[in-house]
Amino acid sequence: MKQTPKDLIIKLPDPRLRKPSRKISHIDHSTKELADLMVEATLDWEASRKHEFGAALAAVQLGKLYRVIIIRRNFEDKEAKDFKVLINPEIVKYEGEPVEAMEGCLSVKDLYGSVPRYPKVKVKGTDINGKPVRITATGFLARVMQHEIDHTNGKLFIDRVKDPSKLYRLDAKGEFIHQPETT
Repeated sequence: MKQTPKDLIIKLPDPRLRKPSRKISHIDHSTKELADLMVEATLDWEASRKHEFGAALAAVQLGKLYRVIIIRRNFEDKEAKDFKVLINPEIVKYEGEPVEAMEGCLSVKDLYGSVPRYPKVKVKGTDINGKPVRITATGFLARVMQHEIDHTNGKLFIDRVKDPSKLYRLDAKGEFIHQPETT
């Protein structure tokens, strides 16, 4: 069976997902190739999922322990396939009181959880051309930034779900159903 880009996405219990990623000191052709592969894998994954879309991905999710993330530029339009690349992203400021909302992850198959995240964050990093970037993110973008930067630190969204009753699966219609508790 031929491997497709989505097949490169590693999933729990792969131990690499729990390891912190290394900073990139020099952006070169291989960095750009990694970012392109991340976009390709995200879009390929999305094409295989009827009720979901790929908002973002961290390099570690392809088994590459580098501090690189990609984030979709338009969350409202699944047909818009343009992503922003952030290298060595870092949250420099959290604002507001954390708000719970549903999250999923390409590396945590079919599991979703209600996760508390700050409604506003300030992020710094570098773009794919080596230029410094500062982003003030609110709402869903702030949530996505926190989720992906967590990945670069070896943390997954399920680590932030404190109450197992707030874990869910998607049914065939794309609706959330409670994840049965395991004993």
